[in-house]
Amino acid sequence: MNLDELVAIDIHTHAERTCHHPHDAIQEGFDQAAALYFKNNAKHPSIAETIAYYRAQKIGFVMFTVDSEAGTGIARISNEEVAIAARENADIMVAFASIDPHKGKRGAMEARRLIEDYGVKGFKFHPPIQNFHPYDRMAWPLYEVIAEYGLPVIFHTGHSGMGSGMRGGGGIRLKYGQPILVDDVAVDFPDMKIILAHPSWPWTDEALSMALHKPNVYIDLSGWSPKYFPPQIIKYANSQLGHKMLFGSDFPWIRPEVWLKAFFEAGFRESVQHPILKTNAVKLLFPQAKP
Repeated sequence: MNLDELVAIDIHTHAERTCHHPHDAIQEGFDQAAALYFKNNAKHPSIAETIAYYRAQKIGFVMFTVDSEAGTGIARISNEEVAIAARENADIMVAFASIDPHKGKRGAMEARRLIEDYGVKGFKFHPPIQNFHPYDRMAWPLYEVIAEYGLPVIFHTGHSGMGSGMRGGGGIRLKYGQPILVDDVAVDFPDMKIILAHPSWPWTDEALSMALHKPNVYIDLSGWSPKYFPPQIIKYANSQLGHKMLFGSDFPWIRPEVWLKAFFEAGFRESVQHPILKTNAVKLLFPQAKP
């Protein structure tokens, strides 16, 4: 990335439209429910359109799909599509991969190939949508590969906008989004950087406790407008955890310019604003770079 030219790095954006296959029919139902939840009925941009948008904003971004084929039946967007786009637009984009842990050793083999052949820089897990307990041993082959290469992982935590309002919540089990379920992973993989996505409501204090307790645990602030953040998020950002929190939007569900406007009005101290928006992510994604 051209780090000096970027005003921020968005650690949490989604690839929601593939350029290679028709939109998945099951995904359509989840999208309609999510549009109501997020009050965002805009058409999802393609990966190319997202790149152009972020380049115009001078915001770097991490993009991933979510592989939830076992949990939802939704055909995933290929990790290769995201990774190739990032490789061709490395000035602005970083690719994370997503592999359903139910794929076991086959998934671990895919992870190794994506790292070595496509240069992915991290991984995304969404336990409620992927229908797995974060400490389930079936995920170990994946974790072991990720840890071997020293890459960061993002775990969805807290409430899920996906499935909200659908019959039976779309089959999504919120219990797997409880942050403390990731604590055992942080203990057994102490050198793997773990990012707890979102303010983790209704378990916000668990995420804050973990970030205070474990050097390898961070929090991204995506999925909510900062004007709705639980007050303890801002309190700890302004004190003990300003170096452990990261800007994330959850694009395309929340646009970064909307998130940023609310961020500057939410009460974050000026001294922590730049670290949250950029330098914390630089240290995490590019440990050899000068923030």
